[in-house]
Amino acid sequence: MSAYYFSTTLAMSMDEADEATREALKAEGFGVLTEIDIQATLKKKLNADFRPYRVLGACNPPLAHKALLSEGHIGLMLPCNVIVQEVEGGVEVAAVDPVASMASVQNDQLGDVASDVRERLQRVIAALGQSA
Repeated sequence: MSAYYFSTTLAMSMDEADEATREALKAEGFGVLTEIDIQATLKKKLNADFRPYRVLGACNPPLAHKALLSEGHIGLMLPCNVIVQEVEGGVEVAAVDPVASMASVQNDQLGDVASDVRERLQRVIAALGQSA
């Protein structure tokens, strides 16, 4: 585990891992608002080859609402990014640690929301690890 994310590696295809990740996020109240296919984008914009790599912008609406009410500019750090990428030995799923990413914002109410989101994202990663 790194200081700014948590992850697990799954022994399944990229598409299977993507689907499992979306289901695990849904079970914790998150939806995917945005999706960036890094591999396709780099190929299109730079004609560069890159491994399969997707960024999913996950959002839990009630928690995002709470965060926005407690800190008006926190939208700069939303949604919570989750990556699904092919790595040696499988597909890694990693989620940002919102506590680490919001550490510079001095707001106790926001800290409580970030802690809640952290716990939920940790459960997503743990559930995926158990399904591998």
